[in-house]
Amino acid sequence: MLQENKITNLRIALKSMDGIVLKPGETFSFWHLIGKPKASKGCIDGLLLSQGEVKTGIGGGLCQLANLLFWLALHTPLEITERHHHSFDPFPDENRVLPFGSGASVFFNYVDLRFFNPTNDQFQFHVWLTDQHLKGIVFCENELPFSYHLEERNHQFHHIDGRILERTKYGGESLINELGIFCMKN
Repeated sequence: MLQENKITNLRIALKSMDGIVLKPGETFSFWHLIGKPKASKGCIDGLLLSQGEVKTGIGGGLCQLANLLFWLALHTPLEITERHHHSFDPFPDENRVLPFGSGASVFFNYVDLRFFNPTNDQFQFHVWLTDQHLKGIVFCENELPFSYHLEERNHQFHHIDGRILERTKYGGESLINELGIFCMKN
């Protein structure tokens, strides 16, 4: 039931998101486009990940859209300016296809997903639901002279200065940060 409710919430959010164009110098904000999930908009109870627990709440399931948009933005020259981890990793370890910690948590009006377009090009995001999946693609008005490839290797956790940080190798370069994602231009 809650899985079906998530699909309802995603359909509502996709109406505000599909086809969005990010022009040079503009900042994308997940919540600015979608607004507060409310029953009056048709949103219903869905699963929420909050403070290390699975709960239910109006608009639950929208993090799946934030995850997809974050993943798409990582494959562009757009700069991620705000992104938050989930309080726990919602993706299963078995048959994992995305790097550990590559999700993006959103919670109206406090936890947003934002990225900035520092280029001279426009980027357009298309997102849609199939019978089985949430899908998306990002287009650029001009062909970029490079592509992005993300690869995770040797994932580890470290306690440094009272914080838990991730150490991951992406594409052969070692980096330590709270984001846990490193992009290499090809």
